[in-house]
Amino acid sequence: MQVLLIYDIPDDRARQKVSDACLDYGLQRVQYSAFVGDLSRTHQRELFSVIQDRIGRRAANVQLFPLPEQSWVQRRVLQQQEEDA
Repeated sequence: MQVLLIYDIPDDRARQKVSDACLDYGLQRVQYSAFVGDLSRTHQRELFSVIQDRIGRRAANVQLFPLPEQSWVQRRVLQQQEEDA
């Protein structure tokens, strides 16, 4: 199942730990604090548990959204890089 995980974590060290956990679970970064990828429900729970452990008692807002296949297929992406002058 495709998922979107987003977070707002003020502490740099905790934010890096969460980013590393997302990458360890095979998610791909789509924005600085947003990752997408394919995770089973079991892996979703595991990742969330790992993230909770890595954040500890620090301030954080982490949200994981399971995406229905139809929503994933219908997504639109605009990605471009600045042209050299």
